[in-house]
Amino acid sequence: MLGLIGKKIGMTQTFDEGGNLVPLTVVEAGPCPIVQIKDEASDGYCALRVGFGEVPAHRLNRPGLGVFEKAGVAPRKILREFRVEDVSAYSVGDILDVGVFESGESVAVTGRSKGKGFQGTVKRHRFKGGPKTHGQSDRHRAPGSIGQSSFPSRVFKGMRMAGHMGDRRVTVKGLTVVKVDKARNLVLLKGAVPGGRGGVVILQKQSQGK
Repeated sequence: MLGLIGKKIGMTQTFDEGGNLVPLTVVEAGPCPIVQIKDEASDGYCALRVGFGEVPAHRLNRPGLGVFEKAGVAPRKILREFRVEDVSAYSVGDILDVGVFESGESVAVTGRSKGKGFQGTVKRHRFKGGPKTHGQSDRHRAPGSIGQSSFPSRVFKGMRMAGHMGDRRVTVKGLTVVKVDKARNLVLLKGAVPGGRGGVVILQKQSQGK
């Protein structure tokens, strides 16, 4: 689905018509120039390859710089593809901005979650932990038994244990666009999106029922 690349600015809040407090995430989306158009004849599918975030030419290697020179577009830091049903209405060099979104529609937002480092099972998997009384002294946040003794004498794959937490690709679906500010390239979304302030996010239109 058509979408934009953006940057998470932060969170704020507002009140709706009923006086209820609504949390909002502010995303600076676009402008995103179209760098390449893929169609059924040449690539087997229809998609738009767009860029975001200007970057000096010397920060790119030759193949990367060649992509932008061929398109006649200033170098961009990030490139992403968005599948579309028909590419006939688009041309290389066209600019996609927040005007592709409307207030009230649903979008899916993809970002990279905050990295938490190495964490135990209580924080990583929300384990309850052991008892705090009755002689217990050092197992308050321990995971407990992780396997069997005589059979099958091993730990099953996928066992929830301590390990690296966060810093992974996360997609949140069904977020509502509350407001679109075309003058400042801002999209206000109801709710929270993955990642911290300044993180790159992908906004995509979402069809009903998905």
